Amino acid sequence: MDISGKLLKFKFHISIVVISSVIFLFLLYFAPKFLDVLTYFWPLLLSTALFFIAVIVFGQTTQPSLEFSGEKAGEEILDYVAGHPETDESGKAE
Repeated sequence: MDISGKLLKFKFHISIVVISSVIFLFLLYFAPKFLDVLTYFWPLLLSTALFFIAVIVFGQTTQPSLEFSGEKAGEEILDYVAGHPETDESGKAE
């Protein structure tokens, strides 16, 4: 078997490599440079980083309330917002 016969055996693979290389070079040539994208989005990236830092700092400094009435967390707030009257242990509204 000569060289051209062996190349015809892999013509599908060679065509895939050539097409993907052309597409990659086309995108590389026309795509914006990384620094251009970074200079456009730097305010968004900076504000997001500061927000994450604030979340981490507040998460470390504020301790969750250990007083727990046995109800689901936040149920008292939901009752207040929904307008349900608070009840004491006997079940009567206060």
